[in-house]
Amino acid sequence: MRPLLLLILIVALGLAGCGKKPEEKKGPPPSLITVAQAQARDLEIIEEAVGEADSATAPKVAAEVAGRVLKVHVEVGDAVKRGQVLAELDPGDYAADAKRLQAQAVTQQKLTERYRDLAGQGFVSSSKLEEVEAQNIAAQELYARAARNLARTRIVAPISGRIDARFIAQGDWVDLGKPVFQLTSSERLRIRLPFPETVAPRIRPGQAVHLISPSAPDKPFDGRVSEVRPMVGSGNRAFDAIVEVANPGDWRPGASVTGRVVVEVHPRAVMVPEQSVVLRPAGKVVYVVAEGRAVQRVVSTGIKEGGQIEILEGLKAGETVALDGAGFLSDQARVQVQATSSTQPGSGR
Repeated sequence: MRPLLLLILIVALGLAGCGKKPEEKKGPPPSLITVAQAQARDLEIIEEAVGEADSATAPKVAAEVAGRVLKVHVEVGDAVKRGQVLAELDPGDYAADAKRLQAQAVTQQKLTERYRDLAGQGFVSSSKLEEVEAQNIAAQELYARAARNLARTRIVAPISGRIDARFIAQGDWVDLGKPVFQLTSSERLRIRLPFPETVAPRIRPGQAVHLISPSAPDKPFDGRVSEVRPMVGSGNRAFDAIVEVANPGDWRPGASVTGRVVVEVHPRAVMVPEQSVVLRPAGKVVYVVAEGRAVQRVVSTGIKEGGQIEILEGLKAGETVALDGAGFLSDQARVQVQATSSTQPGSGR
């Protein structure tokens, strides 16, 4: 009986051993990564320079008649409006001339009207009427000129702007054509952006320019290159790109301006974060993430901008690539995408 029980026990243990599955060999755990999505956008190729804003309109105001300065109404730094009186010259002689010539013009006009009536009745020849009318025209022109000279004794601002310089004082005698004020207008600005000769072939009139000034950092502005001009006296053959724009608001002549000239545009360029591109023996690669694995993709790259890099070949917009952790991956490696609350441009996180 005892041998039989021993036999039954041995058989039972053998059957139990046959029911166990062999242990599976476990591979390395999946690599933890974050991902980004390749995006297509227009990529602007930029040449940047820091220049200065000047007034596009800075006229010198000159005396249009000679005379002695009776009063100066403005000082350097004052803001003025177009048509505002800046200074007054002694109007005495001009007022007397205007009054005398006005009287002569009125008399001549009445005489002309009388001759027209007489000519209509046949008492005056047409040649005599023409002579009187010519005299009337001359009298009216003389009076109009005198009236203009009288008005010119009041020196007015030709534009709205700011007094940059004053060349006269009360009591001065000024001759016809003498500069009396220098004005600068901030309504239109001329931006000068200096560039080295090496980029000369890339800068052309008509190109778009993104402008920003430290004096108004929250008001960027766009313009276009209006002219490319060699720098006067420059020994290295550098040049200025000139951009003329209407003042966007608070910009002042003399302010520094950063200009980013768009020399080329790559439409629908495929962009990914720079850290997604890693070096391998095969060259530059990205790891496309699909179904829990990282698939190595050899790519060719182009322009870098703002932490992003252009992919010329090897990747399509919309594909998902490894971001953080990409440098530790190999082809067909198992991956696990980490959840993250942060969002970066071009990322799929």
